[in-house]
Amino acid sequence: MSIDSFLEEFTDRDWQEIGADERDPVRFAMVGMGWWTTEEAIPAVEGSDFCETTVAVSGSVADPSEIEGTDVERAIDYEAFAAGEASDAYDAVYVATPNALHLDHVRAAADLGKDVLCEKPMEVSEERARELTEVCEEAGVTLMIAYRVQTDPAARRARELLREGVVGEPVSVHGGMSDEMLSFVDGSNHWRLDPELSGGTTMNDIGIYPLNTTRFLLDRDPVSAYGRIRTDQPEFEGTDEHASFEFEFEDGILLTGSVSHSACEESHLRVVGTRGQLLLDRPFFPGRPRKLVVEREGTRSTVEFDQRNQMRKEFDYFAHCLLTDTEPAPDGEHGVGDVRAIEAVYEADETGKRVDLRR
Repeated sequence: MSIDSFLEEFTDRDWQEIGADERDPVRFAMVGMGWWTTEEAIPAVEGSDFCETTVAVSGSVADPSEIEGTDVERAIDYEAFAAGEASDAYDAVYVATPNALHLDHVRAAADLGKDVLCEKPMEVSEERARELTEVCEEAGVTLMIAYRVQTDPAARRARELLREGVVGEPVSVHGGMSDEMLSFVDGSNHWRLDPELSGGTTMNDIGIYPLNTTRFLLDRDPVSAYGRIRTDQPEFEGTDEHASFEFEFEDGILLTGSVSHSACEESHLRVVGTRGQLLLDRPFFPGRPRKLVVEREGTRSTVEFDQRNQMRKEFDYFAHCLLTDTEPAPDGEHGVGDVRAIEAVYEADETGKRVDLRR
């Protein structure tokens, strides 16, 4: 069978069961009004099928009219949010504050009975990530961790091809991501450069992309981890600027790669199998052209998808799960797995030894 025959008849919303006009939209409170929320999340929701933004929660926005491109009804501060103000105006929350603040905001949402879409990494330690999961379980609210690549058509198609055995049995994976962080953050005081708020800079911020996408594609979790970190520029003092990693999965599959906050913008994930290989080209940056390249037994095919907004897919998927009473796939336990694996990389750097992740 040709590669092209495997690539036919793929629906980019393979999870969708209802139409946009069959339910009232899920109303979101956006918790944390940094640039990611205002420039990526809110515009994505504005064009979505199943949700809308009705409340903004931050430490600075006092007037909804200050938020461009949306019909936000209310703007409140964190204290008012925790106290339940405007809780009748939203159904679910999106938490996009610094990593170390996720638990407190998720707890406040859970106490109000609101479902939660929480940005990755879900917290700064495995202990806090597990507590965050337990808070939602005890409150009976739905928790999804915001792995937008998992709803991207290129990644979902790649996973299907691997399941179909198009490239044979996976043997190794190589992934990487890099950017020039100092060109877009507000100096060395930015929270991503504060290890207490971020939990670590490169692995938590961008190393999580090749790690989690590999877990998604292979449907496996790492059993051991090794890594090294390095810092060159003074702005990164006290945290890490570059990282390399190696994760071993079941059946001996190895994920190797590197990430850097001081290099040109690039991202990729390559899975090599016994009969071929597939490459996700530039999968981790929203708004960048993404494609899937598949090679098998001397034949090469390139799939260039319609460039869908990853954040819009993510919000629509989560809202669709709420509207259809379906549990989202990247749940709290899934998110804990990444935090645990990332902590192991930092431990390995300190000890010089591979860390066993099996318990």
